[in-house]
Amino acid sequence: MPKIIVDGKEIECRDKIPVLQAVLEAGGDVPHYCYHPGLSIVASCRLCLMEMKMPNPKTKAMEWTPRLFPSCQTPVKDGLEVRFESDKVKDNQTHCMEYFLLNHPLDCPVCDQAGECYLQDYSLKFGESTSRMVEPKNKNPKKDIGSKTLLYADRCVMCSRCVRFCNEVAGTGELAIINRGSRAEIDVFPGVPLENKLQGNVVDICPVGCLLDKDFLMQQRVWFLKSADSVCAGCSAGCTITVDANEGKVWRLKPRYNPGVNDWWMCDEGRFGFKYVHDPRRLNRLTVRRGAELDYPDWSALPEIVTLRLESVVKKDGAGSVAVVLSPFMACEEAWMLASMVRCIAPQAALVCGPAPMVGEDEAFPKGGNGHPAKFMIRAEKCPNKRGIEMIIAGLGGPTLSFTDFLKQAGEKKIAAAWIVGGSPTEWVGDDLKKALGHIALVIAQDIFPSAVTDAATVIVPSCSWAERSGCFVNVDGKIQPFEAGINPIEGCQRDGNYLYAVFGGEGLYSAEKVRALMAKQMPAFGQLHVPPPVPEHAH
Repeated sequence: MPKIIVDGKEIECRDKIPVLQAVLEAGGDVPHYCYHPGLSIVASCRLCLMEMKMPNPKTKAMEWTPRLFPSCQTPVKDGLEVRFESDKVKDNQTHCMEYFLLNHPLDCPVCDQAGECYLQDYSLKFGESTSRMVEPKNKNPKKDIGSKTLLYADRCVMCSRCVRFCNEVAGTGELAIINRGSRAEIDVFPGVPLENKLQGNVVDICPVGCLLDKDFLMQQRVWFLKSADSVCAGCSAGCTITVDANEGKVWRLKPRYNPGVNDWWMCDEGRFGFKYVHDPRRLNRLTVRRGAELDYPDWSALPEIVTLRLESVVKKDGAGSVAVVLSPFMACEEAWMLASMVRCIAPQAALVCGPAPMVGEDEAFPKGGNGHPAKFMIRAEKCPNKRGIEMIIAGLGGPTLSFTDFLKQAGEKKIAAAWIVGGSPTEWVGDDLKKALGHIALVIAQDIFPSAVTDAATVIVPSCSWAERSGCFVNVDGKIQPFEAGINPIEGCQRDGNYLYAVFGGEGLYSAEKVRALMAKQMPAFGQLHVPPPVPEHAH
């Protein structure tokens, strides 16, 4: 690995990366706007300029050059010496910041970017406290450029990140820089609104609050939000995200850097698909049918209720008459605890992987990539953990059934009891399952919304959304990724891990890490989690 000298200190860095990236990864703070590691380098903002030593053309001695170089565009080279802590560099930063603020409105109190805005931070650290601008500021209009995005052009610093993203990652090219000089601004092409399936990312990468999310606009101040590291449950890609919530409500999802999975991006389907978490139709009471009456027992009674009812079926119809349908929306820990518990009561119980919703085909971006490797994928498989459920079923061994065979055996009255887990935010119960339910004497339904399964169930266990749970998912590439709860369950519910841990007979309180340690004894793969590397502190 090459070593470079930055302000007199030697740092070791990855090969072939820009000096700017190397300094950021070493913990340095270099101001920058236009640079983003996932986009092409244009070196237009000029904030990251540095001094660099080069050989004198006459004497060949290494000397500081009179001009400055963009650190984002200069690759590292072993022995390279640069400096940022110099009067010349600081003077450049001050002048650049003055230029950026010439026409920028002082609307920080009402700007959604306030609290996350690098223009605020850089103005304090690298700028001046006063402005020499006495002429009226140019006022560009606010524009509605798509169904989900607003453009406040007067805040723009012309970093061109959004334009490059639409060209290089989405491949749809809706955005462009129009006009020249002080009149330049970002806009969409006439008749081509910003509607690509990744467009929410332009809001994430905009450093100054020029591009805004209509859903989040003026909803929350970001310093009130509490963030939890999570994994998107929208498809099998397994994008790592942060869940930003306040007062028990999810307000937004944002992507986390995860090389080889989603890099810096996420799709709009995942970004805006969390609204069902707060749907008033959700199940929120543990319910037991006793004849024609409904009983609502305390959660502490659940282990005894399900154990007695399953034991009764095993005693009457045999251990092979029980099945467990594990949903691809469950966490691996939840599926393992449930399957293990049922197997303790009915050792010959069949394990079934529930249906995985499929919508369309896999989509690769950029669009029209001309055979180049995809930079982002939206998967047709609209569930987060089918691979994980298959790993659990294979690891536990014993009798297994495909979902089709389960339906067939249920129709032939060979299944007397079934614990069926749902969890899909959309309708997932087909006519074949509805018909099969009529032949199963004991149905224990674990689901997030009412369905034909809950209508036919003797015991109804309300499930939580992924945002209210913790555990791990296994994505389409086999990466085991942990996620944490972002909010508490709705009133009346318990986290799935909590009540399944009680049913499982675990000691103490549930924690995903503790259960994974038990799982790893049977399935060593669960001891090796895929955890994204931390993003440099001063990168944005």
